[in-house]
Amino acid sequence: MIKRFSFYMPTRIEFGPGSLKKLADTPYLPGRKALVVIGASGAMRRTGHLDRTLKYLRQNKTAAVVYDAIHPNPLSEHVEEGAKLAKRKNCDFVVGLGGGSTIDSAKSIAMLAKNPGRYWDYICGGTGKCKEPKKGALPIVAIPTTAGTGTESDPWTVITKSGAKEKIGWGNDDTYPKLSIVDPELMLTVPPDITAHTGMDAFFHAVEAYVATCSQPASDLLALESAGMITLYLPVAVRQPDNLDARTKLAWASTSAGICESLSGCISHHSIEHSISAFHPEVPHGAGLTMLSVSYFTWLSERVPQRFIDLARVMGVDMDRLVERERPGAFVKALRKLIRDIGLENESLSKYGVQRKEFAAMARNSFQTMGGLYKITPAKMTVKDVTGILDRAFF
Repeated sequence: MIKRFSFYMPTRIEFGPGSLKKLADTPYLPGRKALVVIGASGAMRRTGHLDRTLKYLRQNKTAAVVYDAIHPNPLSEHVEEGAKLAKRKNCDFVVGLGGGSTIDSAKSIAMLAKNPGRYWDYICGGTGKCKEPKKGALPIVAIPTTAGTGTESDPWTVITKSGAKEKIGWGNDDTYPKLSIVDPELMLTVPPDITAHTGMDAFFHAVEAYVATCSQPASDLLALESAGMITLYLPVAVRQPDNLDARTKLAWASTSAGICESLSGCISHHSIEHSISAFHPEVPHGAGLTMLSVSYFTWLSERVPQRFIDLARVMGVDMDRLVERERPGAFVKALRKLIRDIGLENESLSKYGVQRKEFAAMARNSFQTMGGLYKITPAKMTVKDVTGILDRAFF
């Protein structure tokens, strides 16, 4: 039985190797002066991606201002600084060039450049004031250089409040990118560890969207395809970073999982990880999800096994060879194998400075800041349950 659902996906996506060149002549640029947002690491300059982007914009008669202060697990202070720069330079759209942190920041900057006050005034959860951004947002162009968050095809942006342990997702119809250019050639320079971390982020977007109570027919199809493709091609890309075919498959898997985030949603796995990296910002988001995943999905699949059986099947498990009692655990076994295949089996929370004594506070924080995702998780969870999941994930 197909339940009632809503389908809204307004982003124009230009996909495929070499597609960055479309910036030079596309008629779909939403303005004539861009704030180009990049990370603070200098990677976009070292790889030449920034120079090429600026060149193509100039060829399309578009001026640009560069803002280069964004860090992993981006901060609200940089959103506010970027928004002030966009206003001061009279930018009429925002380009996010880089990974998920950069494109998320571009979305948040685009909103705050059109609305008064501080960024956290508009955040719902934690100490946010949950105000409505009545003036919308500047148009956004997303150019991902990693296959991870899928933020190029959804409205969501995740920012940490500066000086606080609050890492919260937010977005609305105005923060969908107007145009996204997904060029797998830009991903050939991503090192193996970041390839693995970002690929697992995309994998969990697909998995969570499939099991969420708000899933729908279109998200189901894309989620299963994405989970299967990542299982096949992420180990290849980690071992062979210059394999363009694998990079292209992963790029589509990430983008399609991002579409799933628009049509369905993440569940509390992301709520808990946001608390981990709010307490310890040095934890890469994809690494945090991976370190948590076996414990989390063991707990969840024991309670609602059916959809995990479907996921195990697309991950290559021959379900017909398993007896009935083995089927609910097949997804977690396949997940463990994927984690080994990409070299993340030795990642540990303790390596990043996480301590057991923090778990109860992290669990409470996950409900206080990202409690909405618990509502679409297919089994009811308590703070005690989450504390136990964290404890079992720890080594």
